[in-house]
Amino acid sequence: MERDITVKNNITIRCMECGSVCSKEESFIIDNKNVCRRCLFGDISPVKIYPIGFVSNKQDRDSSDFGLRGKSRTSRIELFHSQKPFMYKLEDERNLTIVYYLHKTRPVRARFKRGLDGKEVGVFASRTPDRLSRIGIQDVRLVKVEGTTLVVKGLDAINGTPVLDIKLKRKIL
Repeated sequence: MERDITVKNNITIRCMECGSVCSKEESFIIDNKNVCRRCLFGDISPVKIYPIGFVSNKQDRDSSDFGLRGKSRTSRIELFHSQKPFMYKLEDERNLTIVYYLHKTRPVRARFKRGLDGKEVGVFASRTPDRLSRIGIQDVRLVKVEGTTLVVKGLDAINGTPVLDIKLKRKIL
């Protein structure tokens, strides 16, 4: 990985693809190389999304490349009080899809051996949280609703994960 360049207390990075200099926030580490946002996404602007709550559980990323530390499969999704009007009849449902932001990612590897079976794959053929979009989606079982808190089973997200949306799980055709 190329060294960072410091300019007036701002850290900048040289892209290994095009050679341009960009801010650290505008670069990604892929296969141990700095790549700028423009090389990855062209001139498209980032999308602004606000969280609606956060995950509360006893799970954290494992220090190995795969899995979670903490065996509890029950999580609490603590929604902001402002989300209460959108929860009407949510307690009647059992299967939900949770959309969340992967806030503790590591550098991305384009290809690797996935933990599930050891097969060499790319990011899109895996469940790795180390991805450019930083978006996680998980089907869960709703156990109960307590005010603006959802108790769910089966969520892979770690403690403190921002929740972006909740949807009714759709049956596959």
